[in-house]
Amino acid sequence: MIFNRIPPAQRTAAKLVSVAVGMCALSFAAVPLYDLFCRVTGYGGTTSVAASAPDVILDRTVKVRFDASLEAGMPWTFKPVVPEMTLRLGETGLAFYQVHNPTDRPIAGTASYNVSPDPAGGFFTKIACFCFDLQVLGPGETAELPVSFYVDPAMVDDLDGKNVKEITLSYTFHVTDLPDQQAAAPAAAPAGGTPVSTTGTN
Repeated sequence: MIFNRIPPAQRTAAKLVSVAVGMCALSFAAVPLYDLFCRVTGYGGTTSVAASAPDVILDRTVKVRFDASLEAGMPWTFKPVVPEMTLRLGETGLAFYQVHNPTDRPIAGTASYNVSPDPAGGFFTKIACFCFDLQVLGPGETAELPVSFYVDPAMVDDLDGKNVKEITLSYTFHVTDLPDQQAAAPAAAPAGGTPVSTTGTN
């Protein structure tokens, strides 16, 4: 075979190049692949999605903590406006995360999420959120991103979920390529406000 005629050193170099190219391709696809993987497998406390809250609200409460982190190399600052809240099961909660771009250039980002503990993932139901939606902040821009949610009352009937007293919703922002129109436009420092986004319900 032709491959066997290549000297061992060159074969090794070719394999290393292939691995490097593959890792690079995976890094660019990491966020959308993570989104697809979570939706298909339910890994990482993948949440449910609903258009509105249920009619039933129980007296039992659960504490919801909000966590924020950044991918290595993401220069934004990112934090929850309120670190935690206590809600009744079935009650709608509305939380905000604040993002700020301290640099002198526009930067795009996309957030992935995780819910812990895992047994709570299927009962933590988002009505609207910014996860997996492109966000673009101009130089010096600050914005608040909302997430609307409830914890399904059915959790009290679940073998593992009934023991959950506290849930943590975590978001991580990843650097994303700027849309073509933003990448081509000259940077201009805004007075602050709402980021350019493709926000939907996820």
